[in-house]
Amino acid sequence: MDDRLNWAGNYRYGSSKIMEPGSVEEVREAVARADRIRALGSRHSFNGIADTEGTQLSLRRLNRVIELDKSQGTATVEGGIRYGELCRYLNEQGYALHNLASLPHISVAGAVATATHGSGDRNQGLGGAVRSLELVKADGETIALTRGADSEFDGAVVGLGGLGVVTKLQLDVLPSFQVSQTVYDELPLSALEDGGVDRVFSSAYSVSLFTNWEGPTFNQVWVKRKQSGEHEEDALRASTDFFGAAAAPAKRHPVPGQSEVNCSEQFGVPGPWHERLPHFRMAFTPSAGNELQSEYFVPRRHAFDALKALERLREHIAPLLYISEIRTIAADGFWMSPCYKQDSVGLHFTWKPEWERVRQVLPLIERELEAFDVRPHWGKLFAMEPGKVQARYERLQDFRDMLLRYDPAGKFRNAFLDTYIMHS
Repeated sequence: MDDRLNWAGNYRYGSSKIMEPGSVEEVREAVARADRIRALGSRHSFNGIADTEGTQLSLRRLNRVIELDKSQGTATVEGGIRYGELCRYLNEQGYALHNLASLPHISVAGAVATATHGSGDRNQGLGGAVRSLELVKADGETIALTRGADSEFDGAVVGLGGLGVVTKLQLDVLPSFQVSQTVYDELPLSALEDGGVDRVFSSAYSVSLFTNWEGPTFNQVWVKRKQSGEHEEDALRASTDFFGAAAAPAKRHPVPGQSEVNCSEQFGVPGPWHERLPHFRMAFTPSAGNELQSEYFVPRRHAFDALKALERLREHIAPLLYISEIRTIAADGFWMSPCYKQDSVGLHFTWKPEWERVRQVLPLIERELEAFDVRPHWGKLFAMEPGKVQARYERLQDFRDMLLRYDPAGKFRNAFLDTYIMHS
């Protein structure tokens, strides 16, 4: 892999060099010496959020589990560990995380910092598991912020890389659990009318709808059921019908033409949480590989109207699309999270690698969604004017003030943060 490219190959970093420290002390020294520096996780962002004109500091080697505290129900990890490795360790010890993204290949610090979220009506994004975090500030000193104890904790979790280098996180864990996954074919959009959004998405621990937008139908529905009495889902084992969609007769990949072997187990077979909550298996190429991604969040109450608005753009969207995914995310309290104080629906687009054509479609999508208080995913492609993005965040000024206190000279800032956060 070319270290100057992100994982999808659509963005080339402009940094002068990349460093891979092997200890927190090396991170502190590198940060203290640098004029401009940015942390670099697993390169799963599609825009310039991780870029800098100075040094990129890769956390690839800071990938250990530091401690599993069973009495406190926490796991303390280094920021560069990927969810795939962390989850295997936790499951072997009898523990789990509450939620996972569709890809297990991403780093914990990077995913949390960009409000990457996973899926499920009752499930907050990945940052919801963070009990405390430790970061290296611009002066090379470390600071720890803890939920409930530090007033700036909610500003630091989705920190967009602007506060410092997150070297350690303490995560809430829970007892390991089993999940079954069943894929259904051809759910009509009309199934979400008249309260259908609540019926469909509340029917299991996690529900994902996939569509190519060629018609008013979701091509696939991925239903992940927790096998415990907690949510009374044992009684909802795989059936042949899901609100009018039929159980798939063969294993599916959400992206047409891609090999199903890349995907997590299906057919309602129970298995460990970390092998079912992601759509893709750690050992294989995630999603389509060579692709572009965008995602927009709207308040849950606007979900059906937002989908109907997108349907009006089918002829513009479908030719450029691999697949689109619709998921729900529970509200959180993180200042710069798209789900701040609102249960949300994520409208995700996996695009073919045709940037010039995609770039022309994004403003059309954003115009249709503007009436629904749309917010873009920080790490993906969007075209919204900076002022419109900023207007969606009521704690923006508090976050700006925090950035200036932690990094007065702008060591961690870059063109992305200047454009969407700092400049009015």
